[in-house]
Amino acid sequence: MAAHNELGNHGEQLAVQYLIEKGFIIREQNWRFKKAEVDIIAQKGDVLAIVEVKTRSNSFFGDPQEFVKRDKINLIVKAVDHYVTELDLDVEVRFDIIGIVKTDFKTSITHLEDAFYHF
Repeated sequence: MAAHNELGNHGEQLAVQYLIEKGFIIREQNWRFKKAEVDIIAQKGDVLAIVEVKTRSNSFFGDPQEFVKRDKINLIVKAVDHYVTELDLDVEVRFDIIGIVKTDFKTSITHLEDAFYHF
């Protein structure tokens, strides 16, 4: 596996652990619908958090969360609409981004709640 894939997988596991510590139940990881992949679907009470995880080894080119682009957002929104409809869920849907910078010396996690809205 390529080093950037290993870093990404490790970042997702860090994000899962972070969410669990915050009281979330992890419903899905790497859930796919058509061309979309949702990194984490987590629930806390009646809030369904759709979490995109971005992990970088440094922030030289910007914070990881800055790399979530409009096309990715559109794919995630459509996929989650299908997920909620198919399972007939009565929840508030929130789209979050967890940005992780993991260096040899330090790991920092930034959790942006309501990072993007359905449009």
